[in-house]
Amino acid sequence: MEVFEVSQKFPKAEMYSLTDQVRRSSRSVAANITEAWRKRRYEAAFIAKLNDAEGEAAETQTWLRFAHRCHYLDADTASRLEDECEQVIRMLVSMAVNAKKWTL
Repeated sequence: MEVFEVSQKFPKAEMYSLTDQVRRSSRSVAANITEAWRKRRYEAAFIAKLNDAEGEAAETQTWLRFAHRCHYLDADTASRLEDECEQVIRMLVSMAVNAKKWTL
C-alpha cells in the first residue's frame, strides 16, 4: 500500500509507465503469495508461486530505484522501501527453501 501511496506523487507523465509498473509489480507480490498459499497442497506449485512473488518483489525494487534516480522519491523513502522489498524477498526464499514446513 505504501508503494501505491508514494506513487500517487509521481508526475502525470509517468502514469502509464513507471507509476503503472511499480503499482502492478508491488500488487503482484501479494497476489502471488495468496496463490502460493492456496496451492500449498502441491509443493512444486507452492514454490513456483513463491518464486513468482520473489521476481515481482525484485521488479518492484528496480522500479523504485528508477523513481529515486528520476527524483520522484527521496533517498530515505527509496532506501526504506527497497529494504522492505529485500526483507520480503528473504522471507519468500526461506519459505521456498523450507516448503515442506508450509505445504500440506
